[in-house]
Amino acid sequence: MKYRKYNPKKDKQAVLRIFQEAGWIEREKNKMKEEILDSFIKSGGALVAEVRETAECLALTTPGTILYLKEELPLCAVTGVLTSLIARKQGLATGLTAQAIADAAKDGALIAALGMFEQGFYNKLGFGTGPYEHRISFDPASLILKKKNRVPYRITYDNWKAVHTSRLSRMRLHGSCNLYPPEITKAEMVDETDGFGLGYFNGKEGELTHHLWISGKGEHGPYRVCWMSYQNYEQFLELMSVLKNLGDQVHTVKMREPPGIQIQDILVQPFKYRKMTKHTDFENNMVSSAYWQVRILDLKGCIIKTHLPGKGIRFNLELHDPIDKFLDQKTKWRGIGGKYIVRLGSNSDIENGINSNLPTLTSEVGAFTRLWFGVRSATSLSVTDKLSGPKELLEELDCGLRLPEPKIDWDF
Repeated sequence: MKYRKYNPKKDKQAVLRIFQEAGWIEREKNKMKEEILDSFIKSGGALVAEVRETAECLALTTPGTILYLKEELPLCAVTGVLTSLIARKQGLATGLTAQAIADAAKDGALIAALGMFEQGFYNKLGFGTGPYEHRISFDPASLILKKKNRVPYRITYDNWKAVHTSRLSRMRLHGSCNLYPPEITKAEMVDETDGFGLGYFNGKEGELTHHLWISGKGEHGPYRVCWMSYQNYEQFLELMSVLKNLGDQVHTVKMREPPGIQIQDILVQPFKYRKMTKHTDFENNMVSSAYWQVRILDLKGCIIKTHLPGKGIRFNLELHDPIDKFLDQKTKWRGIGGKYIVRLGSNSDIENGINSNLPTLTSEVGAFTRLWFGVRSATSLSVTDKLSGPKELLEELDCGLRLPEPKIDWDF
Protein backbone atom coordinates (compact mmCIF):
# COMPACT_ATOMS: atom_id res chain seq x y z
CA MET A 1 0.00 0.00 0.00
CA LYS A 2 1.27 3.44 -0.91
CA TYR A 3 0.21 6.04 1.63
CA ARG A 4 1.25 9.64 2.21
CA LYS A 5 0.07 12.91 3.70
CA TYR A 6 -2.81 14.70 2.04
CA ASN A 7 -1.72 17.26 -0.58
CA PRO A 8 -4.50 19.82 -1.19
CA LYS A 9 -3.23 20.80 -4.65
CA LYS A 10 -3.12 17.21 -5.88
CA ASP A 11 -5.80 15.50 -3.81
CA LYS A 12 -8.63 17.96 -3.13
CA GLN A 13 -10.89 16.93 -6.02
CA ALA A 14 -10.17 13.23 -5.49
CA VAL A 15 -10.96 13.49 -1.78
CA LEU A 16 -14.13 15.48 -2.50
CA ARG A 17 -15.17 12.60 -4.76
CA ILE A 18 -14.41 10.10 -1.96
CA PHE A 19 -16.66 12.10 0.41
CA GLN A 20 -19.41 12.07 -2.20
CA GLU A 21 -19.08 8.37 -3.01
CA ALA A 22 -19.13 7.52 0.69
CA GLY A 23 -22.33 9.55 1.09
CA TRP A 24 -20.85 12.00 3.57
CA ILE A 25 -21.74 14.96 1.36
CA GLU A 26 -24.18 15.16 -1.51
CA ARG A 27 -22.89 14.87 -5.06
CA GLU A 28 -23.94 18.39 -6.04
CA LYS A 29 -20.80 20.47 -5.72
CA ASN A 30 -21.09 23.85 -4.06
CA LYS A 31 -19.05 26.22 -1.95
CA MET A 32 -20.52 25.02 1.37
CA LYS A 33 -19.60 21.38 0.69
CA GLU A 34 -16.03 22.35 -0.16
CA GLU A 35 -15.97 24.40 3.06
CA ILE A 36 -16.98 21.29 5.04
CA LEU A 37 -14.17 19.32 3.41
CA ASP A 38 -11.59 22.04 3.99
CA SER A 39 -12.58 22.39 7.65
CA PHE A 40 -12.37 18.65 8.28
CA ILE A 41 -8.92 18.50 6.68
CA LYS A 42 -7.67 21.52 8.64
CA SER A 43 -8.86 20.04 11.94
CA GLY A 44 -5.98 17.54 12.15
CA GLY A 45 -3.94 15.02 10.23
CA ALA A 46 -4.93 13.49 6.91
CA LEU A 47 -3.39 10.46 5.20
CA VAL A 48 -4.34 9.13 1.78
CA ALA A 49 -3.75 5.80 0.06
CA GLU A 50 -3.32 5.79 -3.70
CA VAL A 51 -4.62 3.56 -6.45
CA ARG A 52 -3.19 4.28 -9.91
CA GLU A 53 -1.52 7.45 -8.59
CA THR A 54 -4.85 8.87 -7.33
CA ALA A 55 -6.04 9.19 -3.74
CA GLU A 56 -8.80 6.62 -3.22
CA CYS A 57 -8.78 6.20 0.59
CA LEU A 58 -8.59 8.83 3.33
CA ALA A 59 -8.01 8.70 7.09
CA LEU A 60 -8.59 11.83 9.19
CA THR A 61 -7.45 12.37 12.77
CA THR A 62 -7.94 15.25 15.19
CA PRO A 63 -5.88 15.90 18.34
CA GLY A 64 -7.53 16.42 21.69
CA THR A 65 -7.78 15.05 25.21
CA ILE A 66 -9.94 12.51 26.98
CA LEU A 67 -10.76 12.75 30.68
CA TYR A 68 -9.82 9.72 32.79
CA LEU A 69 -11.30 10.48 36.20
CA LYS A 70 -9.46 13.76 36.83
CA GLU A 71 -6.57 13.24 34.41
CA GLU A 72 -6.47 14.77 30.93
CA LEU A 73 -4.89 12.25 28.56
CA PRO A 74 -3.70 13.16 25.04
CA LEU A 75 -6.17 11.78 22.51
CA CYS A 76 -6.12 10.91 18.83
CA ALA A 77 -9.70 11.08 17.54
CA VAL A 78 -10.12 9.22 14.26
CA THR A 79 -12.74 11.53 12.74
CA GLY A 80 -13.11 9.85 9.38
CA VAL A 81 -12.05 6.82 7.35
CA LEU A 82 -13.44 6.83 3.81
CA THR A 83 -12.80 4.66 0.76
CA SER A 84 -13.88 5.34 -2.81
CA LEU A 85 -16.16 2.97 -4.69
CA ILE A 86 -13.34 1.47 -6.76
CA ALA A 87 -11.06 0.72 -3.81
CA ARG A 88 -13.31 -1.28 -1.48
CA LYS A 89 -12.12 -4.59 0.03
CA GLN A 90 -8.46 -3.93 -0.78
CA GLY A 91 -7.34 -3.50 2.84
CA LEU A 92 -6.69 0.21 2.31
CA ALA A 93 -8.91 1.49 5.13
CA THR A 94 -7.46 -0.94 7.67
CA GLY A 95 -3.86 -0.25 6.77
CA LEU A 96 -4.31 3.50 6.51
CA THR A 97 -6.11 3.71 9.86
CA ALA A 98 -3.38 1.61 11.49
CA GLN A 99 -0.75 3.97 10.13
CA ALA A 100 -2.63 7.08 11.27
CA ILE A 101 -2.87 5.60 14.78
CA ALA A 102 0.84 4.72 14.80
CA ASP A 103 1.70 8.29 13.75
CA ALA A 104 -0.45 9.67 16.58
CA ALA A 105 1.21 7.34 19.11
CA LYS A 106 4.61 8.52 17.93
CA ASP A 107 3.47 12.12 18.44
CA GLY A 108 2.44 11.47 22.05
CA ALA A 109 -1.22 10.40 22.01
CA LEU A 110 -2.01 7.98 24.85
CA ILE A 111 -5.50 7.03 23.63
CA ALA A 112 -7.26 6.66 20.29
CA ALA A 113 -11.03 6.76 19.82
CA LEU A 114 -13.43 6.62 16.89
CA GLY A 115 -17.05 6.22 15.90
CA MET A 116 -17.65 2.88 14.22
CA PHE A 117 -19.83 2.06 11.25
CA GLU A 118 -20.12 -1.53 12.50
CA GLN A 119 -18.72 -3.56 15.36
CA GLY A 120 -15.85 -5.85 14.43
CA PHE A 121 -13.96 -3.88 11.79
CA TYR A 122 -11.86 -1.71 14.10
CA ASN A 123 -11.51 -4.52 16.65
CA LYS A 124 -8.85 -5.79 14.25
CA LEU A 125 -6.82 -2.72 15.22
CA GLY A 126 -7.23 -3.22 18.95
CA PHE A 127 -10.30 -1.08 19.57
CA GLY A 128 -12.87 -2.00 22.20
CA THR A 129 -16.49 -0.89 22.29
CA GLY A 130 -17.62 1.82 24.68
CA PRO A 131 -20.80 1.75 26.79
CA TYR A 132 -24.34 2.30 25.58
CA GLU A 133 -25.33 5.87 24.84
CA HIS A 134 -28.98 6.80 25.30
CA ARG A 135 -30.86 8.88 22.76
CA ILE A 136 -34.21 10.19 23.89
CA SER A 137 -37.12 11.65 21.93
CA PHE A 138 -39.67 13.70 23.88
CA ASP A 139 -42.23 16.43 23.62
CA PRO A 140 -40.43 19.54 24.90
CA ALA A 141 -43.71 20.81 26.36
CA SER A 142 -43.65 17.83 28.74
CA LEU A 143 -40.49 19.01 30.52
CA ILE A 144 -40.90 19.72 34.24
CA LEU A 145 -38.81 22.79 35.06
CA LYS A 146 -39.29 25.19 37.96
CA LYS A 147 -37.30 28.14 36.66
CA LYS A 148 -38.07 30.11 33.51
CA ASN A 149 -35.13 30.87 31.23
CA ARG A 150 -33.98 34.30 30.12
CA VAL A 151 -34.30 35.26 26.45
CA PRO A 152 -31.44 33.47 24.64
CA TYR A 153 -29.24 34.89 21.90
CA ARG A 154 -29.38 33.58 18.35
CA ILE A 155 -26.18 31.75 17.31
CA THR A 156 -25.20 31.38 13.65
CA TYR A 157 -22.43 29.80 11.61
CA ASP A 158 -20.48 33.06 11.96
CA ASN A 159 -20.12 32.32 15.70
CA TRP A 160 -18.20 29.07 15.13
CA LYS A 161 -15.10 30.19 17.02
CA ALA A 162 -17.13 31.23 20.08
CA VAL A 163 -19.09 27.97 19.88
CA HIS A 164 -15.88 25.96 19.82
CA THR A 165 -14.47 27.81 22.83
CA SER A 166 -17.73 27.19 24.67
CA ARG A 167 -17.54 23.46 23.94
CA LEU A 168 -13.99 23.28 25.27
CA SER A 169 -14.99 24.99 28.54
CA ARG A 170 -18.09 22.86 29.19
CA MET A 171 -18.68 20.70 32.27
CA ARG A 172 -16.97 17.35 31.73
CA LEU A 173 -17.16 13.95 33.44
CA HIS A 174 -15.17 10.71 33.14
CA GLY A 175 -14.61 9.72 29.51
CA SER A 176 -15.46 13.06 27.93
CA CYS A 177 -13.40 14.33 25.00
CA ASN A 178 -12.23 17.71 23.84
CA LEU A 179 -11.13 18.11 20.23
CA TYR A 180 -8.81 21.10 20.00
CA PRO A 181 -8.73 22.51 16.45
CA PRO A 182 -11.64 24.98 16.08
CA GLU A 183 -12.13 23.90 12.47
CA ILE A 184 -13.72 20.65 13.68
CA THR A 185 -16.61 22.61 15.20
CA LYS A 186 -16.88 24.75 12.08
CA ALA A 187 -17.16 21.60 9.95
CA GLU A 188 -19.81 20.12 12.23
CA MET A 189 -21.85 23.33 12.21
CA VAL A 190 -21.68 23.80 8.44
CA ASP A 191 -22.50 20.12 7.91
CA GLU A 192 -25.89 20.70 9.55
CA THR A 193 -27.61 22.52 6.67
CA ASP A 194 -30.67 23.21 8.84
CA GLY A 195 -28.64 24.04 11.93
CA PHE A 196 -29.18 26.93 14.30
CA GLY A 197 -28.03 27.83 17.79
CA LEU A 198 -29.47 29.33 20.96
CA GLY A 199 -27.41 30.33 23.95
CA TYR A 200 -26.06 32.85 26.41
CA PHE A 201 -22.98 35.10 26.37
CA ASN A 202 -22.52 35.28 30.14
CA GLY A 203 -18.73 35.24 30.43
CA LYS A 204 -16.86 38.02 32.20
CA GLU A 205 -15.78 39.35 28.81
CA GLY A 206 -18.90 38.34 26.93
CA GLU A 207 -17.87 34.75 26.20
CA LEU A 208 -20.47 32.20 25.16
CA THR A 209 -21.00 30.19 28.35
CA HIS A 210 -23.77 27.76 27.42
CA HIS A 211 -25.60 26.95 24.23
CA LEU A 212 -27.50 24.46 22.10
CA TRP A 213 -26.79 23.62 18.47
CA ILE A 214 -29.94 22.24 16.88
CA SER A 215 -30.82 20.74 13.51
CA GLY A 216 -34.44 20.93 12.48
CA LYS A 217 -36.88 22.00 9.85
CA GLY A 218 -40.59 22.04 9.36
CA GLU A 219 -43.24 23.57 11.54
CA HIS A 220 -43.42 20.80 14.13
CA GLY A 221 -40.02 19.13 13.90
CA PRO A 222 -38.72 16.74 15.04
CA TYR A 223 -35.73 18.87 16.09
CA ARG A 224 -32.42 17.23 16.93
CA VAL A 225 -30.01 18.63 19.52
CA CYS A 226 -26.62 18.04 17.90
CA TRP A 227 -24.88 19.04 21.11
CA MET A 228 -25.37 21.13 24.22
CA SER A 229 -22.65 22.83 26.21
CA TYR A 230 -22.88 24.10 29.78
CA GLN A 231 -20.50 24.78 32.66
CA ASN A 232 -22.82 23.91 35.55
CA TYR A 233 -26.22 22.35 36.15
CA GLU A 234 -27.98 25.68 36.51
CA GLN A 235 -26.97 26.44 32.93
CA PHE A 236 -28.12 22.96 31.89
CA LEU A 237 -31.58 23.62 33.31
CA GLU A 238 -31.74 26.97 31.53
CA LEU A 239 -30.97 25.29 28.19
CA MET A 240 -33.65 22.68 28.86
CA SER A 241 -36.05 25.55 29.57
CA VAL A 242 -35.15 26.99 26.16
CA LEU A 243 -36.19 23.67 24.64
CA LYS A 244 -39.41 23.68 26.65
CA ASN A 245 -40.31 27.07 25.20
CA LEU A 246 -40.22 25.56 21.71
CA GLY A 247 -42.97 23.13 22.74
CA ASP A 248 -45.84 25.39 21.63
CA GLN A 249 -44.89 24.57 18.04
CA VAL A 250 -42.29 21.78 18.03
CA HIS A 251 -43.80 18.42 18.94
CA THR A 252 -40.61 16.36 19.34
CA VAL A 253 -36.99 16.97 20.29
CA LYS A 254 -34.34 14.28 19.94
CA MET A 255 -31.09 14.41 21.89
CA ARG A 256 -28.36 12.29 23.39
CA GLU A 257 -28.81 12.02 27.14
CA PRO A 258 -26.13 14.20 28.79
CA PRO A 259 -23.52 12.53 31.03
CA GLY A 260 -24.75 12.13 34.59
CA ILE A 261 -28.31 13.17 33.73
CA GLN A 262 -31.47 11.04 33.52
CA ILE A 263 -33.82 13.05 31.34
CA GLN A 264 -36.82 10.95 32.39
CA ASP A 265 -36.54 12.61 35.83
CA ILE A 266 -37.76 15.90 34.34
CA LEU A 267 -40.51 14.58 32.04
CA VAL A 268 -44.18 14.44 32.98
CA GLN A 269 -45.83 11.05 32.39
CA PRO A 270 -43.12 9.71 30.05
CA PHE A 271 -44.74 6.29 29.62
CA LYS A 272 -48.10 7.82 28.71
CA TYR A 273 -46.46 10.01 26.06
CA ARG A 274 -44.62 7.00 24.64
CA LYS A 275 -47.82 5.01 24.30
CA MET A 276 -49.74 7.94 22.80
CA THR A 277 -47.09 8.69 20.16
CA LYS A 278 -46.03 5.14 19.27
CA HIS A 279 -45.60 4.58 15.51
CA THR A 280 -46.15 8.27 14.72
CA ASP A 281 -43.79 10.82 13.18
CA PHE A 282 -43.42 12.33 16.67
CA GLU A 283 -42.78 9.17 18.66
CA ASN A 284 -41.46 9.62 22.20
CA ASN A 285 -38.96 6.90 23.06
CA MET A 286 -35.54 5.98 24.34
CA VAL A 287 -33.04 3.99 22.28
CA SER A 288 -29.52 2.94 23.14
CA SER A 289 -26.48 1.88 21.14
CA ALA A 290 -22.75 1.52 21.69
CA TYR A 291 -21.31 3.26 18.66
CA TRP A 292 -17.85 4.48 19.66
CA GLN A 293 -14.66 2.58 20.40
CA VAL A 294 -11.42 3.29 22.19
CA ARG A 295 -7.96 1.79 22.62
CA ILE A 296 -4.79 2.47 24.60
CA LEU A 297 -1.77 3.60 22.56
CA ASP A 298 0.73 4.06 25.39
CA LEU A 299 0.24 1.51 28.17
CA LYS A 300 2.74 2.95 30.62
CA GLY A 301 1.50 6.49 29.98
CA CYS A 302 -2.07 5.44 30.82
CA ILE A 303 -1.24 3.27 33.84
CA ILE A 304 0.84 5.91 35.62
CA LYS A 305 -2.08 8.36 35.20
CA THR A 306 -4.41 5.89 36.94
CA HIS A 307 -5.19 6.82 40.55
CA LEU A 308 -7.62 4.50 42.32
CA PRO A 309 -8.73 4.20 45.95
CA GLY A 310 -8.07 1.07 47.97
CA LYS A 311 -5.08 -1.10 48.83
CA GLY A 312 -4.05 -1.68 45.22
CA ILE A 313 -3.93 -4.72 42.91
CA ARG A 314 -0.81 -6.40 41.50
CA PHE A 315 -0.89 -8.87 38.62
CA ASN A 316 0.87 -10.02 35.50
CA LEU A 317 -0.58 -8.84 32.20
CA GLU A 318 -0.08 -10.76 28.97
CA LEU A 319 -1.36 -8.35 26.37
CA HIS A 320 -1.94 -9.10 22.69
CA ASP A 321 -2.19 -6.23 20.21
CA PRO A 322 -3.54 -7.22 16.77
CA ILE A 323 -2.54 -3.94 15.10
CA ASP A 324 1.03 -5.10 14.51
CA LYS A 325 0.24 -7.14 11.38
CA PHE A 326 -1.43 -4.17 9.68
CA LEU A 327 1.55 -1.83 10.07
CA ASP A 328 4.29 -1.23 7.54
CA GLN A 329 7.53 -2.92 8.56
CA LYS A 330 9.27 0.46 8.63
CA THR A 331 6.88 1.79 11.30
CA LYS A 332 8.65 1.95 14.68
CA TRP A 333 5.52 1.91 16.89
CA ARG A 334 4.25 -1.68 16.80
CA GLY A 335 1.40 -1.52 19.30
CA ILE A 336 1.51 -2.33 23.02
CA GLY A 337 1.54 -6.11 23.11
CA GLY A 338 3.86 -7.79 25.62
CA LYS A 339 4.25 -9.16 29.13
CA TYR A 340 3.99 -6.77 32.05
CA ILE A 341 3.80 -6.52 35.82
CA VAL A 342 1.03 -4.06 36.73
CA ARG A 343 0.10 -2.40 39.99
CA LEU A 344 -3.16 -0.47 40.10
CA GLY A 345 -3.80 1.82 43.07
CA SER A 346 -3.39 5.37 44.27
CA ASN A 347 -0.01 5.45 42.51
CA SER A 348 -0.13 2.89 39.71
CA ASP A 349 2.89 1.66 37.80
CA ILE A 350 3.95 -0.92 35.23
CA GLU A 351 7.14 -2.70 34.21
CA ASN A 352 8.12 -5.28 31.64
CA GLY A 353 8.32 -8.92 32.67
CA ILE A 354 6.48 -11.64 34.57
CA ASN A 355 6.42 -12.30 38.32
CA SER A 356 5.76 -15.99 38.99
CA ASN A 357 4.24 -15.14 42.37
CA LEU A 358 1.44 -13.04 40.85
CA PRO A 359 -1.76 -14.09 39.06
CA THR A 360 -1.87 -13.47 35.32
CA LEU A 361 -4.48 -11.60 33.30
CA THR A 362 -4.48 -12.44 29.59
CA SER A 363 -6.17 -9.99 27.27
CA GLU A 364 -6.35 -8.31 23.88
CA VAL A 365 -5.74 -4.58 24.03
CA GLY A 366 -9.38 -3.73 23.22
CA ALA A 367 -10.73 -5.77 26.12
CA PHE A 368 -8.10 -4.43 28.54
CA THR A 369 -8.87 -0.86 27.45
CA ARG A 370 -12.56 -1.45 28.20
CA LEU A 371 -11.64 -2.77 31.66
CA TRP A 372 -9.25 0.09 32.45
CA PHE A 373 -11.70 2.70 31.12
CA GLY A 374 -14.62 1.40 33.16
CA VAL A 375 -16.81 0.20 30.30
CA ARG A 376 -17.36 -3.26 31.78
CA SER A 377 -16.08 -5.31 34.72
CA ALA A 378 -13.32 -7.89 34.44
CA THR A 379 -15.75 -10.74 35.13
CA SER A 380 -18.16 -9.49 32.47
CA LEU A 381 -15.38 -9.11 29.90
CA SER A 382 -14.14 -12.63 30.64
CA VAL A 383 -17.54 -13.85 29.44
CA THR A 384 -18.03 -11.68 26.33
CA ASP A 385 -14.59 -10.42 25.25
CA LYS A 386 -11.00 -11.58 24.86
CA LEU A 387 -9.93 -11.38 28.51
CA SER A 388 -9.27 -14.17 30.99
CA GLY A 389 -7.70 -14.79 34.36
CA PRO A 390 -8.14 -16.58 37.69
CA LYS A 391 -11.53 -16.02 39.30
CA GLU A 392 -9.95 -14.40 42.35
CA LEU A 393 -8.08 -11.86 40.21
CA LEU A 394 -11.17 -11.03 38.17
CA GLU A 395 -13.18 -10.43 41.34
CA GLU A 396 -10.41 -8.27 42.78
CA LEU A 397 -10.38 -6.19 39.58
CA ASP A 398 -14.19 -5.94 39.73
CA CYS A 399 -13.90 -4.26 43.13
CA GLY A 400 -10.79 -2.20 42.44
CA LEU A 401 -11.83 -0.75 39.07
CA ARG A 402 -15.23 0.68 39.99
CA LEU A 403 -15.23 3.68 37.69
CA PRO A 404 -18.06 5.94 36.51
CA GLU A 405 -19.41 4.85 33.15
CA PRO A 406 -17.41 6.78 30.54
CA LYS A 407 -19.34 9.14 28.26
CA ILE A 408 -17.46 10.62 25.33
CA ASP A 409 -19.81 13.65 25.07
CA TRP A 410 -18.46 14.74 21.65
CA ASP A 411 -19.48 12.66 18.65
CA PHE A 412 -17.03 12.26 15.80
